[in-house]
Amino acid sequence: MYPLTWLHPGQADEPFPHPDRALTEPNGLLAAGGDLSLPRLLRAYREGIFPWYEAGQPILWWSPDPRTVLVPSEVHVSRSLRKVLRSGRFRISFDEAFAQVIRGCAEPRRGVHGTWITYGMQQAFNQLYEAGYAHSVEVWQDEALVGGLYGVSLGRMFYGESMFSRVSDGSKVALVVLCRHLEHWGYPLVDSQTPSGHLTRMGARSMPRREFRQWLDRLCALPPHSDRWSADPELVRR
Repeated sequence: MYPLTWLHPGQADEPFPHPDRALTEPNGLLAAGGDLSLPRLLRAYREGIFPWYEAGQPILWWSPDPRTVLVPSEVHVSRSLRKVLRSGRFRISFDEAFAQVIRGCAEPRRGVHGTWITYGMQQAFNQLYEAGYAHSVEVWQDEALVGGLYGVSLGRMFYGESMFSRVSDGSKVALVVLCRHLEHWGYPLVDSQTPSGHLTRMGARSMPRREFRQWLDRLCALPPHSDRWSADPELVRR
């Protein structure tokens, strides 16, 4: 077992340890410390590493094995959810309210104590958004934001971070619409980090870390769709 690596704040060019050195318990813990600067975050995501920690903890960096992924063309859309998408009940947008979406994802949830989306994490992802690397999907009902998700995009790779819902189907609609657009734009993979019952029901599956990193090498080198995204109504209601 390798000792946990401690990173230093303000040293953006400091390398991460190789993900193969991550702990097996807890699964994927690779390093601690450092900072959430833009260069460090971009390097982390390109290497299949992401930050996750709670308030009061040092920054913790993870690369679990296996990795949970979602193939956009395989996302599961139930008959009832397809009806919701076609009904026009919701308006879907991209990149219109990133800060509101991340705050929605940070809201307290039933049965969950605290949140990993700290104020520092929100600042970091807002910086990624301003630089064109982070994107949000918004679900609106009567001009109210009722659901959404956000994540990071490098090349043709999308890393899902978090989602929220204030009404029934809010987060499911956001995920399905995102996957339809990603498939259309040539993004073959969505990183979902770790498994959950919700994601499994939507079609997520496990992938060995080594295979996942091979995908990153190819996809992150491709040109991105654009710095700012917009929703295609035909893809929303098809």
